[in-house]
Amino acid sequence: MARVIELEAQLAAAQKHSGNSSKPPSSDIVKPPKNNSAGKGQKRRRGGQPGHPQHERPLLPLEELDDSHDYTLDQCPDCGGKLEDADSAPRVIQQVEIIEKPIRIEQHRGLPYWCPKCQKVHYAALPTEVVKAGLVGPRLTALVGFLKSVCHASFSTIRKFLRDVLGVTISRGQLAKVVQKVSASLKEIYDALLDTLPGADRLNVDETGHPDQGQRLWTWCFRASLFTLFRIDPSRGSDVLVATLGKQFNGLLGCDYFSAYRKYMSDFNVRVQFCLAHLIRDVKFLVEHPIKANQRYGKMLLEHLRKLFGIIHRREFYASDASFRRALAAVRNDIVGDAIVHLPNTRQAENLADRFVLHMDSYFRFITTPNVEPTNNLAEQAIRFVAIHRRMTQGTRGQAGQRWCERIWTVVVTCAQQGRSAFNFLCDAVAAHFQETPRPSLLPNNSS
Repeated sequence: MARVIELEAQLAAAQKHSGNSSKPPSSDIVKPPKNNSAGKGQKRRRGGQPGHPQHERPLLPLEELDDSHDYTLDQCPDCGGKLEDADSAPRVIQQVEIIEKPIRIEQHRGLPYWCPKCQKVHYAALPTEVVKAGLVGPRLTALVGFLKSVCHASFSTIRKFLRDVLGVTISRGQLAKVVQKVSASLKEIYDALLDTLPGADRLNVDETGHPDQGQRLWTWCFRASLFTLFRIDPSRGSDVLVATLGKQFNGLLGCDYFSAYRKYMSDFNVRVQFCLAHLIRDVKFLVEHPIKANQRYGKMLLEHLRKLFGIIHRREFYASDASFRRALAAVRNDIVGDAIVHLPNTRQAENLADRFVLHMDSYFRFITTPNVEPTNNLAEQAIRFVAIHRRMTQGTRGQAGQRWCERIWTVVVTCAQQGRSAFNFLCDAVAAHFQETPRPSLLPNNSS
């Protein structure tokens, strides 16, 4: 029987998926879990669903129009009779079109002058921004960076777009140099956010793998309330947190139960909110475990967690914030009490119960601390862009590529977070870099 229990535990561990563990959803592609949900086989009709309001695109304001055309009738199209002006709004179709040649090509010449005294030819100096930009101007440079990052395009794809759509031929090697100019324009902006991180009030942190020429590195995501910063490092340990946030970090860290965060928390007395979504997955693992005692224990904890999130989702029905938090605290006490009192004598259940004993405050800190999320969804949402980019580009090839990814991911995700145009921001950053003027900033008014 002991051998059977051991083998069943190994089988359960081998059958983990993204729904009952911290494995990424992409791992389910190899062997997706069975879907036993009710209503299987019933397909929803495509398009708008019954009862949903109709959504129509609003017309662009008149000041954004480049031209307007009015079409008239001379007679009735049905009977040929005389027509009068109707007191009705005209039928309007607004059409957006690209111009035939959407680029402008300029030539900058430094004229030569002969000095009889020096016996030398001197050339008039060209503008600094022209010399630093070279062949590709600032807006086109920003467009190349946008295509490479936001659109996940390869250099070959960008080259085809520039050749076939814009009518300009640029080699892949030249495009790589253009991307590095964009990267250089973002260095000061990135460093300013990096210096701000240790003073943040709240941060959500997550990490994911990053391939670089066969070597596995790690992309760390630090998400504050108004900006997100990415950092690529060879280590997945707490030393990255120490190097990035320091030993005196006084904010609150939202994260999963990974050992690096626990070590950083214990070594430097950092306040942490462990992700309850990850806890639910671990509880579901017990629910699906072959040992009956684990199943009963997991179902009991899962029911308590459902009640907890039910209260969170019904927040607006509580008369006051104090009554809302009292309801959360009551369910928390039930979870922790039952987790200890009804603990079965199994290794899997004991490992889970230890979390409530050792880290109860860190799992339920959102109850006592305002504006703290019970899950780490914010960081996971931010890092999804990186996961998609990794799948499409297969990683980087050295330090220059790593720095480019760190900076451009930070800009793209932060601009989306702040409701700004990433392309317009890149245009401003590249222009400032070429003109050697101060860079635009992604820093919020406060560092929280």
